[in-house]
Amino acid sequence: MSAFPKSTVLGYPRIGPRRELKRALESYWDGRSSRAELERTGAELRERTWRDLARLGLEGLPSNTFSLYDQVLDTAVLLGAVPSRYRDADDPYFAMARGTDGLAPLRMTKWFDTNYHYIVPEIGPDTVFKLDAAKPLAEVREARALGHETRPVVVGPVTFLLLGSALDRLEEALACYAELLAALAAEGVAWVQLDEPALVGDRTPEELAAVRTAYDRLGALSERPGLFVASYFGDLGESLPVLAGTPVEAIGIDLVRGAVPAADLTGKTVVAGVVSGRDVWRTSPERALAALASVRASRVTVSTSCSLQHVPYDVSAESDLDPALRERLAFAEQKVAEVVALAATGFHGTAPARPSVALAGPVPAEGRGPYAVRAAAQAEHLRLPPLPITTIGSFPQTGELRAARAAVTAGTLSRADYERRVEAEIEHVIRLQERLGLDVLVHGEPERNDMVQYFAEHLDGFAVTKNGWVQSYGSRCTRPPILHGDVGRPEPITVRWATYAQSLTDKPVKGMLTGPVTIVAWSFVRDDLPLRDVVFQVADAVRDEVRDLEAAGVSIIQVDEPALRELLPLRRAAQADYLEWAVAAYRRATSGASDRTQIHTHLCYSDADQILAAIDGLDADVTTIESARSGARILGAVSSFGRGLGPGVYDIHSPRVPGAGEVEESLRGIVGVLPVERVWVNPDCGLKTRTYEEVEASLTNVVTATRRLRAGLQA
Repeated sequence: MSAFPKSTVLGYPRIGPRRELKRALESYWDGRSSRAELERTGAELRERTWRDLARLGLEGLPSNTFSLYDQVLDTAVLLGAVPSRYRDADDPYFAMARGTDGLAPLRMTKWFDTNYHYIVPEIGPDTVFKLDAAKPLAEVREARALGHETRPVVVGPVTFLLLGSALDRLEEALACYAELLAALAAEGVAWVQLDEPALVGDRTPEELAAVRTAYDRLGALSERPGLFVASYFGDLGESLPVLAGTPVEAIGIDLVRGAVPAADLTGKTVVAGVVSGRDVWRTSPERALAALASVRASRVTVSTSCSLQHVPYDVSAESDLDPALRERLAFAEQKVAEVVALAATGFHGTAPARPSVALAGPVPAEGRGPYAVRAAAQAEHLRLPPLPITTIGSFPQTGELRAARAAVTAGTLSRADYERRVEAEIEHVIRLQERLGLDVLVHGEPERNDMVQYFAEHLDGFAVTKNGWVQSYGSRCTRPPILHGDVGRPEPITVRWATYAQSLTDKPVKGMLTGPVTIVAWSFVRDDLPLRDVVFQVADAVRDEVRDLEAAGVSIIQVDEPALRELLPLRRAAQADYLEWAVAAYRRATSGASDRTQIHTHLCYSDADQILAAIDGLDADVTTIESARSGARILGAVSSFGRGLGPGVYDIHSPRVPGAGEVEESLRGIVGVLPVERVWVNPDCGLKTRTYEEVEASLTNVVTATRRLRAGLQA
């Protein structure tokens, strides 16, 4: 077996430096191009990635990290875990990812503690595992034809089955993995990477036994490549001695979020993740070299802490950034160069002392009056019907809006003309909602490019990029802002648009804000302060905005925290402390509102049922939450929820339009669990990614279903 390369990365961005894959996907989905054209774009992106990694001097090139949608969905296809209802669809892969007119998509949630969303495997009693190795084999051959030998990357059996709540199917899955390893060996592959990020969380004795079984079994195979088991996002903890006791030859350890293991790993190759795949700051060579020199193993390879899919492509494309800030940054290409440079040193260095940082003392959760008092004041003021209908905030971002925003940046459209277009779009959205019969309206957010970037552009302490795109899911990309200094709010941000929207209608219009935890979670954050302190700086800026909205006459203010669950530490021992300060930050941000002002929050696609006590602790008057995409799983946990709650009745991440009967059935399920007077009706999430045709049809059915149910309740 050949030695593991001296330098590698665990994965690389795949959306394209200019979002080429996004455009190819959306063209294919819209019927403007063929599947062959989509595949051709994918091949061009893979070729570019392998060429660039080789040019930078990286020794170990990964393959099978490219995906047309999601690597977990790819693994489900690899193992034949395709539910039977999708098999006859025109394109089963995208039917699972996005749904069709007659099929709802599979559930989607966050990939551990990142903002990347994966498709949750559906593994039922009738699931028959059957290997389909076409994709990883094809990429090995494709790279070889271009002159590159690669290491295929596949989600490992334990993580895949834990994500699908099917660890009892381990024996059957291992048979497929064994068959895959034999096929890769026959293809001449030297190493395979099996990703097991689930092992950095708390694992039960039964789950640890499954790890031992899996890698004893796969390691004992006579026909296989070398086995590299990659972990990331934290310490392996109790999983490390289990893995080390199996025949796997290489173990990946995250030395950015985890510590150098005390264990002697002689006999193993340690793939040491000393270059962060989760942030955009340059690596300290001294600290990285000290970590590398401290690892006790037969061989140490320099790597990234996780896949680089979580960072943008190339900081050299950001010519507008302040040069002093740009010098502190490293995107994917620069991080590969750091890996190569560190591997060339021989690992000699000492870690500089970290500057001592004074932790702020405990901050009490600020709040308003008791909920019962607030609810009575709001009912008297707002006079809403039972089962009030609203949306989460955004309406479709049209091509015309995006073009106008780009024209302002380019200087070919005046700010005044742009603002007139925004006002026209707001009026269009308000009139549409009135016509459809919604009860609490939104202005549609046409002035916003992104729910975090928009605020970052108006707050001190942030910088934004032009090309710093990161994949969130499928074709959806974000440009995380760079939070590099102290945060402040020089002037009101949203008041102008909220008050304009309210002036157009007698119905209440929500003021729309992004919460402090989410702004920080979806940014690349400075690393010289405790995260909690940074979040509280943002909370103070949001509180100022809440006060100004209320003073301007806005009666309902929504402060979204979809990332609340996302930042939850993977280890239980650290979770209580995080939730305490995260809840306190939210209450601090909303504490300036009077009892008569109704505070809403929103969470989505993040297994929120796991932190319901914390969500209740936010003390929002109304919480809207994703439910439709996940099959109403949340309803099993919310019967005791003590405030207004809107479990989503419409999955906005699928183009399918839900029928009125389907929505009514969902609503009946909700009012069977919650008191009617606390139930709100809303989609799962914002409508930004949908078309107006889809939105109007869907909301029409939502209103029809709600009116039917109201009539039945009043009869």
